[in-house]
Amino acid sequence: MPGFLDTPIEYLKGVGPQRGELLRAELGIATFGDLLQHFPFRYVDRSRFHTVREVNEELPSVQLRGVVTDIKTLGEKQGKRLTAKLTDATGSIELVWFKGIKWLVGSLKNGQEYIVYGKPSEFKGRVNLAHPELELATTWEAGLDATLQPVYSTTEKATAKGLGSRAIGKLTHTLLLTPGLLIPENLSQDLVHWLGGLGREECYRQLHAPKDQHHLDLATRRLKFEELFFIQLQLLKQKLLVQQEVKGHVFGTVGTLFNAFYKEHMPFEPTGAQKRVVKEVRKDMGGGRQMNRLVQGDVGSGKTLVALLSMLIALDNGFQAALMAPTEILAQQHFATISRMLKDMPLEVRLLTGSTKAAERRSLLTALELGHIHILIGTHALLEDPVRFKDLGLVVIDEQHRFGVAQRARLWRKNEVPPHVLVMTATPIPRTLAMTLYGDLDVSVIDELPPGRKPVKTVHRYDSARNAVFAFLEEEIAKGRQVYIVYPLIEESTKGDPTTNPAKDLKDLTDGFEAISRRFPLPKYAVSIVHGRMDQATKDYEMARFKKGETNILVATTVIEVGVDVPNASVMVIENADRFGLSQLHQLRGRVGRGAEQSYCILMTGDKLGNDARTRLGTMVRTNDGFEIAEVDLRLRGPGDILGTQQSGLPTLHLADLVHDQDILQQARAAAQRVLDADPELRDPRNAAIAGELAERLKSQAVWGRIS
Repeated sequence: MPGFLDTPIEYLKGVGPQRGELLRAELGIATFGDLLQHFPFRYVDRSRFHTVREVNEELPSVQLRGVVTDIKTLGEKQGKRLTAKLTDATGSIELVWFKGIKWLVGSLKNGQEYIVYGKPSEFKGRVNLAHPELELATTWEAGLDATLQPVYSTTEKATAKGLGSRAIGKLTHTLLLTPGLLIPENLSQDLVHWLGGLGREECYRQLHAPKDQHHLDLATRRLKFEELFFIQLQLLKQKLLVQQEVKGHVFGTVGTLFNAFYKEHMPFEPTGAQKRVVKEVRKDMGGGRQMNRLVQGDVGSGKTLVALLSMLIALDNGFQAALMAPTEILAQQHFATISRMLKDMPLEVRLLTGSTKAAERRSLLTALELGHIHILIGTHALLEDPVRFKDLGLVVIDEQHRFGVAQRARLWRKNEVPPHVLVMTATPIPRTLAMTLYGDLDVSVIDELPPGRKPVKTVHRYDSARNAVFAFLEEEIAKGRQVYIVYPLIEESTKGDPTTNPAKDLKDLTDGFEAISRRFPLPKYAVSIVHGRMDQATKDYEMARFKKGETNILVATTVIEVGVDVPNASVMVIENADRFGLSQLHQLRGRVGRGAEQSYCILMTGDKLGNDARTRLGTMVRTNDGFEIAEVDLRLRGPGDILGTQQSGLPTLHLADLVHDQDILQQARAAAQRVLDADPELRDPRNAAIAGELAERLKSQAVWGRIS
C-alpha cells in the first residue's frame, strides 16, 4: 500500500505525537496502512442486547444498556479498584475495574446512559462485570452504520491511556472517511470476480465496519486469499527463476562408485520409496539446472542412504559433497554411519565440527582444497570462510529448519557454479507449512519403512502401573533386549524460561536412576546414565557400552533423541511424557523399532493431565504416522512454535492462519500457479495489478540467495 498509506500515524486526525508514539510502541502501528491492517479479532452483534436479569456467569459475553451510577474508588495500592452500578428496567449489576482507574474516573459520567460489553463473573455469590468495555449511548448511536461491532486487540498500557478497542475503532473510522484514501487493487479482475466481486478497498471497509455477516465473510476470505496468494506467487516465481537462470553442474554419469556401492556394499535392499527419490535426484542433477529438493521422511525411513547415493553420483562426476547437520552428535552419527557404509571403498570421508582440534583442522582444510577429501560432514563449522572446496557439487542439509536462511546461503556460495542442494528433514512437516516454507522446492517423500521393520506399539500408563511396567521390562531384558528410560531434563532451552526447573529435573533424573538401579540390581542387570551435563568423554563411554550391549538399561535425557542407533533396544519408556511436545515424543519413539523384533514405547504420567496433554498422548498411542502427528502438533501449538520462531522463516500474516485456512492456502497456490503458467513474466495487462504488488513486496525484502 504505497503513498497515502505510508503516511506516519501521528498525522491522522485524533492521534498527534503522543498517541502516535504510544501506537508505535504498544501495537506496532506506525502508518495509516498499519492501522488499516490492525484488523478486529472478533465482532459483537450490536443488534443483540441482554437485560441485567438475564446475565449469569455461564454466558461468554453480554452487551447491556443502562444508566451508570454510584461511581466509587475503593481500597489502596494493590487493592485499589473502581466500582460503578449499571441499572436497566430489570435490575442492577456491579461494574469493576482494577487498572486504568485514573483515566476512567476522569471520563465516566454519573447518571448517564451507557452501552456496556464484558464477560460476566461471580464474586461472593454476586455476578459482576470486570473490566467491561463501555461507551456513552449517544456516542454509540452516532457510530458506524453496522450491526457487527469490531473488537480490536490492544494492551493494558494503551487502554489505560485512552487507546482501548473502541478508541482504535474510532481512529480506523476516521481514516476510512479521510479524503484521499485509496487502497489500490492488487489482483486481476478475474480473481476479484472469482472471490465474490468485492474490490480491495471495499474489503477493508467491510472488515472494519461490516454491513452484515455475508459481506464480512466475503471480505475476510478475499483478504486472506490475497495474503497467501502473494506468498505463493513469490515462491513459485523464485522457483521458476532458478529453473530458468541458475545453471547447475550436469551430473550425466552414474558410474563406478555408485554402481559398486549399490551392488556390493548396500546394507539392505532399498525400499520402493527410496528408489523413487534417488531416481528424482538423478533426474534433477542431470538436467543442467541447480537441484533444490526437499526430502521428507519419517524417523527410520532411510534418508541417510538416499543422501549417500546422491553424494556418490556427485563423486562419480568428479565433484565433492558436503553434509551439514545442526548438532555435533548428529554430525558424528552421520559420519559414523557413512564411514561404516563406505569402509571398503576408496573414498576419504572426514568430520569437521567446533570440537575439531586446530592441527587436525589445518590438515583437513588443506586436503579439502586439494580435492583429497571426497565427502565432508560437519556442523555450522562448514560455513566458516577458511572452509574451501576444490569443487563442491552437492550439499546435503539435514534438519534444515534448524539453520537460518543466511547461514544456508553462505554454504550455497562456496562455489562459482552453485552446488546442487538436497534438504532433508525427519520432522514431518504439515502440508500447509511445507507449501509456505518450501514452496520453491521440489518435494520428495519417503513414505515406507525399510524391510523387516515393525511399527512400534505405543501405550500410555499411569504411575500406579509402574510395577507392571517394570515386570514387562524384565521380560524384554530376559529375551536379550535393551531399554531406554528417558527423563525430561531440559538443557540450554531453560535459559530465561521460568516454567522449567533444570535443578529439579536433574534431581528427578538422578533419583530415577537410583530407583531403577535398586529395582534392576547388579550383577543380574547393568544400568547406565547419560545426560547433556556430563563431559563428552563420559557420555561417549556410556553410549558405547549401551550400543555394545554391555548395559541393559540406559537412563537418559533427550540427548538420545538423535544420534543413537541401537537395533537391539526394543523398549522406550518416557517419564513425565506429558511434559514433552508431540514431535519430540515421536522422535524419541524413533530410537526403538530399528531391528526386526517388535518394539514398544511406554508413556508414563501422573493422574492429572490437561486437555492438550491428553490429546498429545492419545495421538501417540493411536498412530505412528509422522505426518498425522505433525498436523495435530500444528493445531495444538501453531506454526511458529513447531519450527522455532527465530528460524522458521514464516511470513507475517495479518489475517490468514496457516492452521485454520488450509483450504484458502491451497486455492491461493493453485491460482498463483495458473497465473504463472499462463503469464510467467506477468506482462499481460490483465495481470498489471498483480505485477505491481509483487514488485513492491520484493523491494522491501532482503534476498539471501535461492537456497531453502
